[in-house]
Amino acid sequence: MLVLGLNYQPEQTGIAPYTSALAGGLQARGMHVEVVSAHPHYPQWKIQPGFGSWTKCDTVDGVTVRRLRHYVPARPSGVKRLLSEISFGLRLAFLRWGEPDVVVMVSPALFSTAIATLRIRLRRHKPAINVWLQDIYSLGISETGLGGSLVARIIAWVEMKTLNAASGVVVIHTRFADYVTDKLGVDADRVEIVRNWTHLDAAPLANLPAIRKVHGWASDEIVVLHAGNMGVKQGLENVVNAARLADEHHLPLRFVLLGNGSQRDELRTLAAGIERLDFIDSLDDAGFQGALSAADILLVNEKPGVSEMAVPSKLTSYFNAGRPVIAATDLTGITAGEIAASHAGLIVQAGDAQAMVDAAMSLAADPTAAARLGTNGLRYRLEVLGEDAAIDRYADWLRRLAAQSSRTRAVR
Repeated sequence: MLVLGLNYQPEQTGIAPYTSALAGGLQARGMHVEVVSAHPHYPQWKIQPGFGSWTKCDTVDGVTVRRLRHYVPARPSGVKRLLSEISFGLRLAFLRWGEPDVVVMVSPALFSTAIATLRIRLRRHKPAINVWLQDIYSLGISETGLGGSLVARIIAWVEMKTLNAASGVVVIHTRFADYVTDKLGVDADRVEIVRNWTHLDAAPLANLPAIRKVHGWASDEIVVLHAGNMGVKQGLENVVNAARLADEHHLPLRFVLLGNGSQRDELRTLAAGIERLDFIDSLDDAGFQGALSAADILLVNEKPGVSEMAVPSKLTSYFNAGRPVIAATDLTGITAGEIAASHAGLIVQAGDAQAMVDAAMSLAADPTAAARLGTNGLRYRLEVLGEDAAIDRYADWLRRLAAQSSRTRAVR
């Protein structure tokens, strides 16, 4: 089994925790797994210290990981991000893979996945290809408004061809499955749904007042925390505007943006002079869990128009913390659907800073309701988003693909 993906441990946010857990879980279930990844660089878009050689091989939790140097732009927007993916894809194209039965390709990155798929189609030994679809690029282009109609058509064509060339496609939500089959033309029997799971252990007991003190959060203020990537699709200028409203009306709210990303510097500039907004650098797992647990409210914020392109991975961590969630998102989108299904929070319209402030104040005024929402999220995490069940399902799917591939080669 070979896993190809841009992101892997020690990256702690985004897709890396899922790719890492899947590889380790498959290995623990008796499969021989190797991983080819890039050097850790996300979400800072800067290669971490101790990494960066042309090729580096190490072992992570018993899994052999080869890391390839690729182009990492300091500001990953537009053409630069495309070149980053292509550079990784070209490294994959000229690397010796051996003869795995199944190759799992993680998308993002779509274009490195497309290049790797083309390489396999040109090989005599053709393993089964499984694409693990975490985001839908064609939807992302249309929903974020990046690029013109020509760019959108090219990306949709690449995505359609890549997914239809795969032996199987794993998606992380039923609405992804609908889009892949209805819009991109993939046969339904080649699509499997495996939900992303909570990759963190149960939140440990912690001295929450001490954690709040470390971060400078007063005991009499309501902390509303957004964790994770600060990119275009998050639309976090809405959070800056909400903090500005809290300043203007002297409300007991403190908004916190935890993490990093391509928009962080712009957000800091936009937030100049706002007292009720903090920025915190990325934390290790223990610090991350502590911060989530010590906050009063956890926030998902999406750019207006973002509706179907992605399922925020942060939700699994939020539910794990047992804190109520505010989702500022499209009212009919995937994120709103997750909050409704879990009964774990409140939903407000994307881009409406005043609605976000009002929702936070309503939760502050009713701690019993807030605690009930947090408990609902934790229950959803335990009953729906369990890691073992998800990896078991994925392992069964890959075994079926490997068996089908073996029968096909035998016929040939």
